[in-house]
Amino acid sequence: MLNGKKIVVVLPAYKAALTIERTYREIPFDIVDEVVLVDDKSPDNTVEVARQIGIRHIVQHSENKGYGGNQKSCYKKALELNADIVIMLHPDYQYTPKLIHAMAGVIAYGVYPVCFGSRILGRGALKGGMPLYKYIFNRCLTLFQNTLTGQKLSEYHTGYRAFSAEVIRSLNFNHNSDDFVFDNEMISQIFMKGFEIAEVTCPTKYFEEASSINFRRSVKYGMGVLRVTLVHVFHKLGLIRSKLYDPPVNT
Repeated sequence: MLNGKKIVVVLPAYKAALTIERTYREIPFDIVDEVVLVDDKSPDNTVEVARQIGIRHIVQHSENKGYGGNQKSCYKKALELNADIVIMLHPDYQYTPKLIHAMAGVIAYGVYPVCFGSRILGRGALKGGMPLYKYIFNRCLTLFQNTLTGQKLSEYHTGYRAFSAEVIRSLNFNHNSDDFVFDNEMISQIFMKGFEIAEVTCPTKYFEEASSINFRRSVKYGMGVLRVTLVHVFHKLGLIRSKLYDPPVNT
């Protein structure tokens, strides 16, 4: 716990057998209370490795539900465990768990309700091996999103995120896509609810075992981001009404 807040780290896993242990060993258990791994029907032995290293809370999907579908299970399980702070950390060791103290502290002490680990603040992205085309896509999409929404995030596309449970409970995240654009839909929901997002500089690592989507999936993701941004703007202007911003069904 940190400042009396229960911290749960969620690991959305797919083919993470080669990296899950390195990720898990760096989690700061002096403040982290529980770790949840959700396996999206990996074809490797991710679940077996997770059990061997001592992860107690493991959710196994009987079919592959996609990155967004995986996160839905992550957040549901974290809330079941009565988390006050939920930190999503990819188990592919692309993001360092050593920033959990900083990200959790921002929320635990009431500075911001959400905190992202940004690869773009500083020079960590290209230095860590991010492909140039992904870096350019990231910068162009972020500029487009900030311009239309009036926000000032350094990047919308990081997979390292910390939330207060209050924020997660307030979002209709079950309505979101099961694909990678889930992340951007969630950001749109957060801003539409009036919450603010802090960012901390985060180095990143690109290597063979780390997960990464290919060029074709990147283009599909980019088109989804453009769609979400336009829906956000049109909904805010009252030109359309999107169910994305409806209250969650369970409230």
